[in-house]
Amino acid sequence: MNSSKPANLGFSFSGFAERGGRTGEHKDGWGIAFHTKDECQIFADHLPCIASPLAASIKQQPLKASNVIAHIRKATQGRIARENCHPFKRQLWGRTWTFAHNGDLKAFAPAAGAYTPEGDTDSERAFCYLLSRLGQRFAVQPSRDRLYAELSLLAEEIATHGTFNFILSDGDTLFAHCSTQLHYVLRAYPFSVAKLIDCDLSIDFSQHNHLDDRIAVIATEPLTSNEAWTAFQPGELKMFGAGQVQFEAAPLPLAVGF
Repeated sequence: MNSSKPANLGFSFSGFAERGGRTGEHKDGWGIAFHTKDECQIFADHLPCIASPLAASIKQQPLKASNVIAHIRKATQGRIARENCHPFKRQLWGRTWTFAHNGDLKAFAPAAGAYTPEGDTDSERAFCYLLSRLGQRFAVQPSRDRLYAELSLLAEEIATHGTFNFILSDGDTLFAHCSTQLHYVLRAYPFSVAKLIDCDLSIDFSQHNHLDDRIAVIATEPLTSNEAWTAFQPGELKMFGAGQVQFEAAPLPLAVGF
C-alpha cells in the first residue's frame, strides 16, 4: 500500500491473510512492514498467516502507515524460518528500504556486495544485489526518475533468472515490478463500498476517508470483487507516490530465462 497520508490497512490485510493457508497455498510464513514518518517496523512469523497469533493481533489493531508491504510465503528456496520471511529491510542513503518478492530465481548467485543475506532465499539475495548495485551507481539518493530508470534495468537483468515480481519501498515511494502477475487499485474520492474476495467482509471507505485521501493497493491478484483493479503488463515497473501512479513506462522485453 502507498497512501497520501497514514492509513489503516486492516481491511485489505484481513483478506490478504486468508491466502496464507486458507484460500491460498502460501503457508510457509508471512511478514508485514509499516513505514511511518519516523521509523519502519516489521512483524513476521514462520507460521502460516491464518494460524499466527501475531497476524491475528495485527488484523485487530493494525498500525497506520503511508507505505506498507505485506507478504505471504510459499517456500521455493530456503528453509521455513523467521529469517526467510519477507519483507526484508536494509539501510541505503540514510533511509530504510523494504522488499518482498514473489517468484523463483534459478542459478542466481551474484558476487558478494555491500549487503549480505541473513537467510538462505533467492529473494533476499536479489534484494541485497539490488541495493548493492544502487549504492555503487549513486553515492547519494538520486531523483526518483533516475532511480526508476536504474531499477528498470536491474529488474530486467534479475528477471532473466526466473520469476521476479517484487515490491520495494523507502517509506516514501513504492516500486512494483511485474514479471508474471500483479494488479493495483486506486482509491480516492468519491469512495465506495468494497467487498473482500477471500472472506465475508466489506467496508464503506466513504466513512473512513477524507476528500483528499488517496490510496494505492497492489496485490498479486485482486483482493476485492467490486473494485476496478488494473493488471500490470509482464516486465512492467510502476512507481507509486502519495497514493497515485507517479511514473510508468512501456515494459522492457523480458530476456529468455535460464
